[in-house]
Amino acid sequence: MTAREELQYCYELAFFPPMLNHLWQQIKRKECGFVEVKPLLDKALMLHLALPETGYASQRALQRLAIYQAKSRAFGMVTFLKNIRAVVGCKDIECDTVPGNLVRDIGLPEFSRRTKIAFDRT
Repeated sequence: MTAREELQYCYELAFFPPMLNHLWQQIKRKECGFVEVKPLLDKALMLHLALPETGYASQRALQRLAIYQAKSRAFGMVTFLKNIRAVVGCKDIECDTVPGNLVRDIGLPEFSRRTKIAFDRT
């Protein structure tokens, strides 16, 4: 997976409930290793931290991230991520804001009941 694909996947884990649910199902069935998913889950949870004051790519990217954070609250994504991280044995995150290098203008798949998503990332 390229760095761009990895960041896209982290955004989807952080803000797209079907993707996080799919990963959880893979973990429960032991179809993916904990070592591979730990850094992805860490980055996904970091995307829910407070917005950075500096170091981000653009104002548009920062605004999009803020919108994603606000909309994801309705689905309990932060709690779900924390619970999955506890199951796989992730350590606590020591930063209090989103790292600037993670703030990118990344689009998510359409979220509706009719959407078909390819879940072959891990």
